[in-house]
Amino acid sequence: MNKIVIENLTLQYSDGTESLHDISLDIVANATTVLFGPAGGGKSSLLRCLNRLNDLADVESVSGRIILDGENILDPNIDVIALRRKVGMVFARPVVLPFSIRGNLTYGLELAGEKRKSRHDEAIERSLKLAALWDEVHDRLDEPAIALSGGQQQRLCLARSLAQEPEVILLDEPTSGLDPISTAKVENALEELKKLYTVILVPHSVQQAARTSDFAAFFLQGKLIEYAPGTEIFTNPQNQRTEDYVTGRFG
Repeated sequence: MNKIVIENLTLQYSDGTESLHDISLDIVANATTVLFGPAGGGKSSLLRCLNRLNDLADVESVSGRIILDGENILDPNIDVIALRRKVGMVFARPVVLPFSIRGNLTYGLELAGEKRKSRHDEAIERSLKLAALWDEVHDRLDEPAIALSGGQQQRLCLARSLAQEPEVILLDEPTSGLDPISTAKVENALEELKKLYTVILVPHSVQQAARTSDFAAFFLQGKLIEYAPGTEIFTNPQNQRTEDYVTGRFG
């Protein structure tokens, strides 16, 4: 079952750069879809279209449709705040709020009007467990979030997104600055998360793409070159450009 259907999406920035050209792509529910390819290929631009973060960029024009749960999220009348609760995002560099660990997790709930302590406590435990961080911080919730290690901060950012109970989770190179142990913890968390959410990941390497993908989309210069199950695209790609990239001949 498809969670998101992207139809003929084209995005052009004000400097004349066309970041995305006529992208059509179906994102399967409760699976991990990776968007991979060389830098500048349009992967992050597509990710930011999925929760309208590109509204904040210098975009000249955008056309096409992105259908989420039957609704075109590019419609100018859509409630963007509600959309961003439904489609959470984790960035390459962890950005924790200047609060306690607990405060980072309840901030979004409070903004949404949820004041019940029982609801906060439930969301904190659930999100930290899903982000594979509960065992490390459950007795430190009132300590400053900035005191956590880089890997822990990244998992806290993931938990902060999960506390909002989104339906889709976007991750833009979430392990690019992490050590191998922290990277493995994030990847293991993603394996569990796809049972509950639709996960879309821009990985930091081809190796990570191959490890984590149920489905994979290869992007080159703003165009979607090939889309297939991960087991196929990394072992038997159908397009020569995909094969050249996967085997390290360029990129």
